[in-house]
Amino acid sequence: MELEEKIKSLIEEIRPYLNMDGGDIEFIKYEDHFVYVKLKGHCVECMDQDFTLKNSILAMLQNEIPEIEGIVNVEL
Repeated sequence: MELEEKIKSLIEEIRPYLNMDGGDIEFIKYEDHFVYVKLKGHCVECMDQDFTLKNSILAMLQNEIPEIEGIVNVEL
């Protein structure tokens, strides 16, 4: 499986958990070992968004794809 497709698949596994709290996540791109996403819904205003990104989503992604160095929330 292509790396970007694997990342998208992993993000799809995460989405239901964010959806339960009124949030969502959209994959934007993978570039230079960084995953770019857009948080949506309640995640946008959540005070724990950095914790969720780095300690939950990034940790899960790195567990499956160790070459990922970080995750960036982009605001489009």
